Order: sequence, then C-alpha cells, then structure tokens
Amino acid sequence: MDLTQILEIASCTDPGMVRSHNEDSVAADAASGLVVLADGMGGYNAGEVASGMATSVITSEIKQLLARTPPYTLDPVTNIAIAPRMVRDQVVKANVSIFQAAQSQPQYAGMGTTLVVCLFYDNKVLVAHLGDSRLYRLRAGDFAQVTRDHSLLQEQLDAGLISQEQAKHAQHKNLVTRALGIDPQIEPEVHEYPVVPGDLYLLCSDGLCDMVGDEEIGEALRAFGSNLDLASQQLVQMANDNGGRDNVSVILVRVLREYPGPRGVMGKLFAWLK
Repeated sequence: MDLTQILEIASCTDPGMVRSHNEDSVAADAASGLVVLADGMGGYNAGEVASGMATSVITSEIKQLLARTPPYTLDPVTNIAIAPRMVRDQVVKANVSIFQAAQSQPQYAGMGTTLVVCLFYDNKVLVAHLGDSRLYRLRAGDFAQVTRDHSLLQEQLDAGLISQEQAKHAQHKNLVTRALGIDPQIEPEVHEYPVVPGDLYLLCSDGLCDMVGDEEIGEALRAFGSNLDLASQQLVQMANDNGGRDNVSVILVRVLREYPGPRGVMGKLFAWLK
C-alpha cells in the first residue's frame, strides 16, 4: 500500500553550535510508511558512520521486504501481522553490520548509534527504538512522549533516586544503556500504537530534547504544525538558540487520513500472493 498521499513528512538535521560535524542521520520513505532517525556516537567520524549504516541498512532492507510482502500479512504460525518481526529483524541485522565494522576497522572501534524506527501500516504505527532518541506525538492538542529512554538517567528516575527537576541538570544525560553496534547482540524495544487522522509524530535526537523542554516543543508544534517544513526548522533553531551543544535532528510525520490494511479472506489472500 502506497502511503504517499496518507503521510506528510518533513525533516531537518543540523550539526548544532558546538560540534564540527553531524553524527545524526535521518531517512524517510512516505510510500512505504517508513521513517528512521539515528544519533551516532564514537571518536573521529565513527558516529556518523554508525548512524549512516543504521539508516541505510534498515531502510533498504525493509523497503525490499515490503515490496514482496505487505506489513499486515499474517504470520501463518502466530496469526499476527509480520511487521513487528520484520522491523525487529532488520534492526538486529543493522546491529551486526555496525558491530562487525567496529571490530574489523580500528578507526571505528566503539562506534554505535541510538535509533528510532517508525513503520506506519494498517492504521497503526510500529515503533522500534534503542537509546535516548525519542518519539513524541501531538494528538488533538495533547503532546506526549511515546518512547521511554534507555539511559542511566531514566533508570535513576524510575528508581526514584532523582527528581524530574534534578534530571534537567544532571551531568550524565547522555549515558545510554542500549545502543546499536556496541554489543554483538541487542534487543530493540518494539511497540505498536493506534493512529488517528490528524496525529503529528516527532522523531528527534537528544540534541533537541536536551536543549528544549517538552512543553516548549509542544507549543512550537501547535504554533507551526500546519507547515511541517517550517516546524522542523523552528525546532532545530530553538535547540541552537538554547546553546546547540549537540547535533540536532527531527522528523515530523502527519497522518492525513486512515490507511487500513485489507480485511477478510480475499484481503489475506491478496497479501500472500502479492
């Protein structure tokens, strides 16, 4: 199912005010309903290598799979859609590629990347993520964080060791507990959420949410959300105006109308035969 007329997508990425190069990477394919954002880490240019590998491997592999099998196709064993396994497997494949490159080439030793992947299908959004890059949603004026950071800071918040106010000034904001390419095996966190026409989704690297509070991000989306290109540029500018200490990247996705998958016996048969 081609979602070009269903999803409106805009993105913006910037090195920020301090870094000399950009280690973030973004990719989007409206037709496939696929968007990917990665925030690389590592010495020299290794971070941008890791994030670039993540977005290219995941987008190319998933697009090839979707060309053969729609995401709403039912697994004959579990009788549930194959999309979660499809995305999870390609994230794992990207992890292997990055990890092996880091092991075989000394200049890339220790490189890795955070990740957010969204696949829109069948009036749902499938979300896979690792690290502290985030997904937010603006629905009917209500702005909320969808993903939960894989970070030391989040673990301390969950354990009640620090308050939200203390977290704003913590010195270890960027210590992630899960990332792509650091370990030989990883398990991304994968969830599905129902989508409503009019929803606006924001994928961002921590260069945005470390510099701009959630309330201000929500206000900007309410004010500029009618123009996604302008909104994405405004968010990046806000991060830079507040210091721009890191690379900052955003992807905005607006859902224009419903996009249900085929239903019934004929729909399932079509999905298998396509």
